[in-house]
Amino acid sequence: MRALFVALLLVYASGSGKVAGANGAKGNRFVCTAVPAGTDLSCPVETTNRVQSTSPQEEELRNTIIQLRETILQQKETIVSQQGTIKELNSKLARCEADVRSRGSARRKDYSKNTMGDLPRDPTESVEQLGKTMQSLKDRLESLELRTNTSNGAFPSELRDLLKRRLSDLEGQLLTRVAELEEEKSQLYNETAAHRQRTENTLNSLLERITELEKSNSAFKSPEDFKVALPLRTNYLYGRIKKSLPEMYAFTVCMWLKSSASPGIGTPFSYGVPGQANEIVLIEWGNSPMELLVNDKVAQLPLSVSDGRWHHICITWTTRDGFWEAYQDGERLGTGENLAPWHPIKPGGVIILGQEQDIAGGRFDATQAFVGELSHFNMWDRVLRPIDISAMANCSAYMPGNVVPWVDANVEVFGGATKAALEICEERLFDS
Repeated sequence: MRALFVALLLVYASGSGKVAGANGAKGNRFVCTAVPAGTDLSCPVETTNRVQSTSPQEEELRNTIIQLRETILQQKETIVSQQGTIKELNSKLARCEADVRSRGSARRKDYSKNTMGDLPRDPTESVEQLGKTMQSLKDRLESLELRTNTSNGAFPSELRDLLKRRLSDLEGQLLTRVAELEEEKSQLYNETAAHRQRTENTLNSLLERITELEKSNSAFKSPEDFKVALPLRTNYLYGRIKKSLPEMYAFTVCMWLKSSASPGIGTPFSYGVPGQANEIVLIEWGNSPMELLVNDKVAQLPLSVSDGRWHHICITWTTRDGFWEAYQDGERLGTGENLAPWHPIKPGGVIILGQEQDIAGGRFDATQAFVGELSHFNMWDRVLRPIDISAMANCSAYMPGNVVPWVDANVEVFGGATKAALEICEERLFDS
């Protein structure tokens, strides 16, 4: 410490002398230079300002440092921008996932309602929109990776994997939704096709009915208000129903009859098929009671209609146990079973009014012919309820047969049989 103090004093003294000497000489300047302790004062001290004298190497180093600093600042700005972009991508991915869930929930709610309601509007539009959004996210992700690689920045692998997993999940959800939409479309198409088929069948039945009415050119007040008259017991007077029967496992046949023939009224109707002329027959022959034949099996019916008045009769039958019922004027007079049980009525035969068939459609026997008048011959492929039969017999309802309806255009007459106008309810009141 003492040596340092002495050195400073010496320097101060030397400097003072120079300053004193300089007072006399204008323009001279003196620079004080700090001298480290232990320095030989006899050596000349360099007084040149070293800050101002820089070498080319130092200048190059300084420029390099400035460039590095600018590069670091640019990298920092790039990283900040990339972080903002990553946050934006995460936000859009979250919104896409929420949108997919909400759309799926909304679609399930819509389809839980009545299927006859309005269908979702353009379901493929939402799928295409999701696809475009996912493609846009993929493009932005690839662009972000490219920018990162170009700027020599390291894109976080964890974030890249997260984004790829989310995009894969969205793709899976999109494909699942597309499959659901295709399945719903297929179900809707099948339901629509079945509904269209039912509608077409109904329309075809109505058109067929309208066509029959149009072709009838009937002179009667209504197409069903007529009768067939068979005044003689011959083998050539008869009527023929143009329609045939389908295969049936039950039937109901109803008609209005008026006859006073003796003995027996004959055969009001018969249905014959190839190989079985007596598939269905209603006959009252000789002094025998009225009989119902099904597949040539016989059941006697407790009916009596030979008093020359109009009577409404109905016969029902079902293949189950061969159960049958007989109605006259709306009242059930008899039932039975074991009439051709489990035998289906064969299709494609011929219905004849007034004659019994020995072969399908012909070979009639005059002794079995019906003598009288017949009207409103209707046939159904089911067993009618007693209340319906009573309503028809009391003229409080009219039910045309769903298999064979009584229509002018559907009945042909041969051999002198005639068709004439008839209002059956008024005629019945007149008889009574």
